[in-house]
This record gives sequence, C-alpha cells and structure tokens, in this order.
Amino acid sequence: MSDQVVKYECAVDVDQIVAVDMHVHLEVDSCGHESMPADIMEASSKYFKAAERTPSADTIADIYRAHKMAAIVFTVDARTQMGHLPNSIDDLVANCARNNDVLIPFGSVDPRMGEDALVEARRQVEDLGVCGFKFHPSVQGFDPSSEEFYPLWELLESFGLPCIFHTGQNGMGAGLPGGRGIKLRYSNPLLLDDVAADFPKLTIIMAHPSVPWQDEANSIATHKSNVYIDLSGWSPKYFPESLVKQSNNVLSKKVLFGTDFPLITPEKWLSAFAELPLKDEVRPGILKDNAVKVLGLGAVSKQADAKEDQYA
Repeated sequence: MSDQVVKYECAVDVDQIVAVDMHVHLEVDSCGHESMPADIMEASSKYFKAAERTPSADTIADIYRAHKMAAIVFTVDARTQMGHLPNSIDDLVANCARNNDVLIPFGSVDPRMGEDALVEARRQVEDLGVCGFKFHPSVQGFDPSSEEFYPLWELLESFGLPCIFHTGQNGMGAGLPGGRGIKLRYSNPLLLDDVAADFPKLTIIMAHPSVPWQDEANSIATHKSNVYIDLSGWSPKYFPESLVKQSNNVLSKKVLFGTDFPLITPEKWLSAFAELPLKDEVRPGILKDNAVKVLGLGAVSKQADAKEDQYA
C-alpha cells in the first residue's frame, strides 16, 4: 500500500448507470487487514449465508460495472468497542479513486475518540475527498443522540455530506454469547430523530429496514425532510408490510436501493425487489433517482459535461 495520499474525484456518469447501491462493505484492505475481529466476521457470514465475505475493491468494482451500477463503499471504525483497528480509509479511498466510474467512498470515524474523531473526519473530507460517512452505533457502542457526540454531527453538517447510520436488527455478533457485547438499543431509529431535529441540514440515511422499529423509522423519514431510509440488509421479500406500503406513496422519494454487499448480492436483492407490489413509476426513484439527489451526483455529471465542453 502506497504512502501517497490519493484524493477521490467522482467520475460516475449518472446517464450510464441504472442504479446506485447505497450500502456496500469493503471488509479487507490491500494489506489483507479485515475490518472486524475474526469471530464477528465468522458469525455475520453464518447469519447472512454469505458466499464471499471479503471481495477486494477491484472485484466489487467489476461486479457493479457489469451491472451498470454505482456503489457507495465503506468500512466501520469501531476500534474502541471492538479493540480492533479498522481498515485503512486511505486505502479504501485510493481503491475507489482507481474505480471512480462506479465506486464512491464514504469515510468512517470512531465517535468515542472525541476530538481525534473530529480531526480525522476533517482529514477524510479535505485530504481524501470522501463523499459521506458511515456509522454503526451498535458496533461502535454509542448513543447517537447523546450530546457528547454533537460536535461531530455539527462538523459533518458543515460539510454538507450525507451520513449513513445502521438501524434495527444486527447481523454483527448474531448468535454469539451476549451478541459479542453489541447492544441493539443503540440502533433504535428514534435516537436519530434527536440528531435530525437538532441538525436539520445534516442528511441522515437510516440503513436497513429498522426491524423491530419499522414504524418509528417510517414516521421519522416522513416527518424529517433530511432523513432517508436505505433498503439494504434484507431481501425485499422479507420487508415489513408497512415499509412496502409507504415506499409506494408517502416515502417514495425517501427510500434508497441498497444491498449490504457482499452479504447480499445485487442479483438476489433485485430479483426479490421485482416481486414487490410497487408502482412502476416508483421503482426508478428507489433504484437510482433518489440517490442521485441525495448524493448530488447530478451536479457531478453537469460539472463533467462542462469540462468536456471547455476542452471541445
């Protein structure tokens, strides 16, 4: 892995893709370091019946390129809770930069690191060019509504970048004694309602159907214009009925396609999604258009067109 810092610049052409997967994990870096301790990795593989747990960034890019999709790629920094250093964010960004026609990097910091988390978040934005952030309150062991973490949300709000927060049931630690110490209550979406209310310019994406708190998640996404739901982590055939119904109407502009790859493949997710009783006019928004708006990809595409015109 090179010591040279690579700054990401997005080159996704929204006119050439059919979907944006908002939720893809890169679980191993170029040095072979895995994002979580071995027992966590093994338990989640068993829980999801994942065929391949640690594909490389280039493999992920090849898969999404073949599907004509873009993908948000991230890892999770949970060093305090897990006692395990995360993947290299610098390496993740460099891999995405090499595949910037399909891969979009999100950063991650451990909120429990206090001032160091703020310094690192700023570095990831200003030096690396990350396009958002990923948090997993249960795995990272923190309550996002605690004012202890408000300086971090204030900083991220100032950057104008979206943040994905895990919500609901947890495959990480599933089946282990005590769930490996991972506490589900930190993933109750109601904790994010406080954050959304107090930081109205912070775009919050609640990851996954929020079982067993789906009604709470639906309500928050309906009430707060800055809150969205990604549909990753579950096969659509298991989506709560209330989520499907509201995705068809009041939440049609607020839900986003996501798989949780490599735990769920695009093929498996899309096959089940095709069977959902959704209006034809709703599907393109869920698969692509809502994400393009949230991520500002339309603006990226226009900038690229302007550069081409300038040198034509």
